[in-house]
Amino acid sequence: MPLKIGVLAKQVIDPDMPTAAFSIDATAKEVTVPSTIPPVVNGFDENAVEAALQIKDSQEATVTVISSGPSFALDVMKKPLSMGADELVLIQDDGFKNTIDSFFTARLLSSAIEKLGGFDLIICGRQASDWDNAQVPLGVAELLGVACISLGRKVDVTPNSVIVEKIIPDGYEVVEADLPALVTVSNELGQPRYPTLRGIMAATRKKPTIWSASDLDLDAASLEPRLKLHDLFVPERDQICEIIEGDDDADSARLLALKLREAKLI
Repeated sequence: MPLKIGVLAKQVIDPDMPTAAFSIDATAKEVTVPSTIPPVVNGFDENAVEAALQIKDSQEATVTVISSGPSFALDVMKKPLSMGADELVLIQDDGFKNTIDSFFTARLLSSAIEKLGGFDLIICGRQASDWDNAQVPLGVAELLGVACISLGRKVDVTPNSVIVEKIIPDGYEVVEADLPALVTVSNELGQPRYPTLRGIMAATRKKPTIWSASDLDLDAASLEPRLKLHDLFVPERDQICEIIEGDDDADSARLLALKLREAKLI
């Protein structure tokens, strides 16, 4: 039996978007971007796709990419297919537009995984570049009742377990867990592969599976967000810069020390 690998990916606003193009709709409480700047697949999730494909390169495996959101740019979300993933499942519903609740997203993704029959290994990016919460993978692991290893820089699979080099502040440690399991990976895993022309052509012909919330047989109560966004704004900065000059460097340092003492900072 081939190893079944699921990869969780998110469509996000391009983090390299020019600051001048960034704006917030205060009424809708959402970020608005020009139509000329397309979204992208979250960078850490591309690392997760790469980790799955490295395993597929070494043994028989299938890779299914799953994502949820209010709407998708198919050309963007087909990138994992062009890299070498086998299937793409999109959970799309207008009702997902204004939720930032990680539990809500984890519930959707875990339900989709169960509908697909489960996976031997689930790989996720360490966090998303929009909200940077890093909570969804942990929630999915909890809801599915599987072990979770975070911050992997290398992922190997044996017939019954996954072995991960887990990043720690002064290096890495090797952690092993029985399958099924969930692993989050970071950019230390390495640069994701570029799609080949053959991969791009194959992805063009593939149609993703698209489900709505109702296709997952989830009742309204289970999808009730536990976190509500009350306001979204760009913080205002009010900074005053004072240049302290003395007769020489030593005098400047003396004047600076006096100024800091007056401000009771030293």
